[in-house]
Amino acid sequence: MAATVLNKFRLLTAPVETICQRCVASMGSSAALPKFPTLKLDQLNAEISKANSENFSRHEEVFKSALAVAHAGGGAKAIERHTQRNKKMVVEDRVKALIDEDTPFLELSPLAGFMMEYGTVPRAGVITGIGSVCGKLCMVLANDGAFKGGTSYPITVRKQLRAQEIAQQNRIPCIYVVDSGGAFLPLQSDIFPDKNHGGRAFYNEAIMSAEQIPQVAVVCGSCTAGGAYVPTMAQETVIVHRTGSVFLGGPPLVKAALGEIISTEDLGGATVHCKVSGCTDYFAQDEKSAFETCRDIVSTLNVHHEDIKGRLPSRLPLYDPQDLPSLIPSNDQHQIDMFQVIARVVDASAFHEFKQMFGPSLITGFAHVDGYLVGIVGNQGEVTADAASKGAHFVTLCNERQIPLIFLQNTSPEIADKGNALQLKCQARMMAVVSCSTVPKITVVVGNAVGPTHYLMGGKAMSPNFVFSWPNAVRCAETPHTVMEAVEAGLRGSVEDEAKRESMIAKYKDRVAMETTAVFASSRVLDDGVILPQDTRDVVSQCLRIVTAYNHPAKPAYPVIRM
Repeated sequence: MAATVLNKFRLLTAPVETICQRCVASMGSSAALPKFPTLKLDQLNAEISKANSENFSRHEEVFKSALAVAHAGGGAKAIERHTQRNKKMVVEDRVKALIDEDTPFLELSPLAGFMMEYGTVPRAGVITGIGSVCGKLCMVLANDGAFKGGTSYPITVRKQLRAQEIAQQNRIPCIYVVDSGGAFLPLQSDIFPDKNHGGRAFYNEAIMSAEQIPQVAVVCGSCTAGGAYVPTMAQETVIVHRTGSVFLGGPPLVKAALGEIISTEDLGGATVHCKVSGCTDYFAQDEKSAFETCRDIVSTLNVHHEDIKGRLPSRLPLYDPQDLPSLIPSNDQHQIDMFQVIARVVDASAFHEFKQMFGPSLITGFAHVDGYLVGIVGNQGEVTADAASKGAHFVTLCNERQIPLIFLQNTSPEIADKGNALQLKCQARMMAVVSCSTVPKITVVVGNAVGPTHYLMGGKAMSPNFVFSWPNAVRCAETPHTVMEAVEAGLRGSVEDEAKRESMIAKYKDRVAMETTAVFASSRVLDDGVILPQDTRDVVSQCLRIVTAYNHPAKPAYPVIRM
């Protein structure tokens, strides 16, 4: 039985625009709507666009190949054993059984675990994502029991912790679909002892529960060792008869320690935990009924989406989002025209620019995406002193008005000159303001995330609510060219044999090229997923719905800002 492939996100049956227009039909005439200026842009050059698209297709092919590996999971034999012998549902079908039919599911970090140092772990052995369950947005964390028995690798832990971080930041209820043999023991030193290792997931679960963020678990398979705490710390837990089990040490350990032979069901099965220990709350005869029970539980959660005051009817961009791949220059992606990108993401391609004439290498302004009012910050060159000052001013405005921020990141290498002292001071101001920003932040790396200005633009270290990358994105402290110049200079002084030196340079070059790619970054959970440029609007729209559903931004408090 082949696994059912989950799309990274699924569009609603009715277009978002149609639904939004119905929802806000009572707002009055269109005359009451804000009329931001429509961006007037030059027509794209057909020849250049074709060359750019052909170049981008290479990045897209690499991304789709990695995604295919993720969707393959443990492979056909493992899936057959999981479904036929063990009588279990595949992880994709488990998620689908939870999520409301014909509603979007935003899968997070599907490339996590790809080509790790210890091998590829498809999807890091766990599907994480946000979808609607009985009309309530929930974070789903579902182990893939068909791959290595659902055991946790270091990358599994990292992905789970990121999912919990997103859930806590956005106050989203968590549903844990547990089918795991515990830690992958050969790598236990990278999983067990540290603050951000496996035990942190239990800490997060307890803290979120204390913060009144619901935690629900469904035990569909093994729940062994440390993993046994996930269902026992959840607020409510469902367990499946005969396939679900919860214990710190399984039958083999009992036999080794006590010489006693005991079955999995008698040691920690559904009957024991529902009737004797009380560790679980609901007994399910099969997985189908377990997920129905879980949905019933979610329906009782006293959490409700906030109505977004001032949300407008959604309008399609006037410029085609399908053009976005053709906007990425094949020779130098530092030169992406961010106005062209904005025009293909925002409603009606309408943009109210802030400080248009000051610091023009940073674009700031207001727009609507799927009817949501947002503040947009986009790179249009180097972040100069004036640009950074403007950025700090604009981010402060958005925080005062509680307007979500969208960062369109394409940072450029900085040019050393005598003005760097002023530039540093102004960039520090913007970094401080972005760090202390309390409104939702959504970052899309459309080109380069190079150097310290990456942080100013809502980089991962600034705790954005979501970070996504286009397949062409490059992440590095310095440009690959600068890195190789330093490597070559060092080798020239230390390796006399020319052939050996050239061989080492070639290896370093291949390594730098690989480790700066979007796929590499996403495989290490340095973002929340790689998305195709033409899907940016849809993904940002889903994120805006998520970050505004339950979240109540606190009033910002800023640090001391030096002159």
